[in-house]
This record gives sequence, C-alpha cells and structure tokens, in this order.
Amino acid sequence: MNDAKSPNTVLNLTGITKVYNKGAQSEVQVLDGASLHVAAGEVVALVAPSGAGKSTLLHIAGLLDTPDSGTVQIGGEDMTARSDRRRTLTRRSEVGFIYQFHHLLPEFSALENIVLPQLANGVSRRDAQTRALDLLTRVGIAPRARHRPAALSGGEQQRVAFCRALANTPRLLLADEPTGNLDPATSDQVFAALMELVRDTGLAAVIATHNPDLAARMDRTVRLENGRLVAETPAPA
Repeated sequence: MNDAKSPNTVLNLTGITKVYNKGAQSEVQVLDGASLHVAAGEVVALVAPSGAGKSTLLHIAGLLDTPDSGTVQIGGEDMTARSDRRRTLTRRSEVGFIYQFHHLLPEFSALENIVLPQLANGVSRRDAQTRALDLLTRVGIAPRARHRPAALSGGEQQRVAFCRALANTPRLLLADEPTGNLDPATSDQVFAALMELVRDTGLAAVIATHNPDLAARMDRTVRLENGRLVAETPAPA
C-alpha cells in the first residue's frame, strides 16, 4: 500500500527537509528527511506531539509550502519545482484540505460554501449545486443545506467543511485535527461521516490526530519524531 513505485500511489514525499529561522542566528529543523507514500483508497493517521511539524508536513504535501530539499509527487508528477500557477491549479483540483476549525464563509449557506470552490474550478452552477446536495446527503445534513454556518451546530459545520474539501473530487485529502474542536460524542459521529466519505470516493487521505482511538480506525499510523516519519504501524485488526 505504501510502495512509492506503485501506480496507485497518489502522494509520494521523499526526503523532505524544512528549516525555519528563529532569529538572526538561530535555526529550527522542523523536517529532516521525512518520507511518506500514500496509495489511492488508503487512510493514514499522522500522529506527533504539538510543534513537531505535522502541520508543516501537511502544508508541503498539499503544495501550500515548499520544502528546502526533497520531492513532492502527486499522482506521479513531481510538483517540487513547478511554477506557482501550476502548483495552484494542481492544489485546486487534486487536493482537499480540512482543518480543526471549519473556516466556512459566514455570509453563505452550507450549500453555497460547497458550490463556490466548484465554480472557481470551472464547474457550472447547476452541476455544482447537484454535487453539493449529494455530498450533504451523504453526511446526513441535506435538510440544513440552506442554513448559514451560524445556524449550524459545530458537528454540522465540520461536516459541511468535509463536503467542501471533496467538492472538486480531489485525489488526495489532507486533514489537520479535523475533529479536534468537537466534544467526544460529536467527534466520533463526525469522524465516522468523514471515513464514509473517504471510503466511498476511494481517495488517498492523511489525517493528523492526537486521538489514538481515531488513529486506530485508519489503515495505518505514521509517527513524526525529530523531523522524520520513523515508525509505520498497521491499525489493529
């Protein structure tokens, strides 16, 4: 499932390094040769202590940031040295992001929040609305489609964020603590909805979490320590 040479590999990170300057003469090595390969249909849990660099790794994987060295391949294409425009187009069409906080646009309805990224990607409004309603139906909140975020519960807001991330049918989903802002019961329900969406679409997913119970429900776990992904373990049977 994690063979970099497999034709099913969607994300291939090889030897990723990243150093940040922390003052005039101080540097912080956040990533130090991190490598990760994720196949289509595979859900990988990314675990790490706070400040270990998991958000940086996700940003590099999603083409929001660039590594100091190493390569980032999405769907077999090396994106590391591509132009900003090419990286933006790939990110828009191939990658979906979910964050701990939903970041929905407050002035638009749930439906509109899912329609807008599709319009930006050239999809007709009619087709965009059809897909948005289909996604909302899958996560069980289609009756809330016309409500604005302020009228939705925290769990409903995050489900809308999941739908928005999948609106443009990406090949890769990156999630940074997607249920970390929810109470345990809601977190469990929302995570189940996310996993169902991921399984239905067959995309590759990397989900950062501090929750060992959620990590155990994924296909395997990778741990980021000292800038490297030093351990890969399958989820318990």
